[in-house]
Amino acid sequence: MAAALALLGRAAALLGGAQRLLRACGWAERCLCRGISSDERPKRPLTAYFRFLKENHSAFKQKNPEMSNVELVKKIAGAWKELPASQKQVYEEARKTDWQRYTEQLATYKAKLTPAQAAALKEERRKRLAKRRSFRAKREMTVLGKPKRPRSGFNIFVSENFQESEGISPAAKLKQLFDAWQKLSSSQKQPYLQLAEDDKVRYENEMKSWEAKMVELGREDLIRSRKQKPKKNTAETETGKASSHERKAKSKLKKSEE
Repeated sequence: MAAALALLGRAAALLGGAQRLLRACGWAERCLCRGISSDERPKRPLTAYFRFLKENHSAFKQKNPEMSNVELVKKIAGAWKELPASQKQVYEEARKTDWQRYTEQLATYKAKLTPAQAAALKEERRKRLAKRRSFRAKREMTVLGKPKRPRSGFNIFVSENFQESEGISPAAKLKQLFDAWQKLSSSQKQPYLQLAEDDKVRYENEMKSWEAKMVELGREDLIRSRKQKPKKNTAETETGKASSHERKAKSKLKKSEE
């Protein structure tokens, strides 16, 4: 099962990566058609610390060839902390000089943009920052050990049958399983739906313990709303969730075939 989940994860990652690449290419093409080139935008200057890091990385690497990059960066960070204020000031002055040049170049760059180009760049930046915030939030949840969300009946069916399914590629296997799930009768789907309900109970129990821990850590902002929504019939709820996952899987398959 673990191997099947790993393969499914890699398949989803490949599909997601391809979709992101296509979107990026599409945006790049639109920008070039409008006369926008991201390469022309001035680069933000390095901070004083990153200047020190860039300048001394090779020397530290030569003196400590056995160290990994992470260990090396930690060592350089320690050296920066111990650096006298007078020597840090040299790097800070260089940053200020570059920052002044950067602001002037950025003003010139923006002055060349039409209102439509400026709006397009602003919207792209908003989306990029939103994705970055989302990634950081997910990474924080992982570090804090937030329980994994419950799986649907369809997810469980896929994980149990992925390795034995027909298909030369992960996407082909997923398509075959999607078709097989749709052909199952309600009684055949019921065991998977029951497992999904059991997983939901597991998730709720783990979430209660996790949220109690978050309260102790002073992270009440991560606690779910206490407002209780009307409970739906379990069978209807799980069937609805399964249908939702089916639609998502079908959508991914269509995009992968385009």
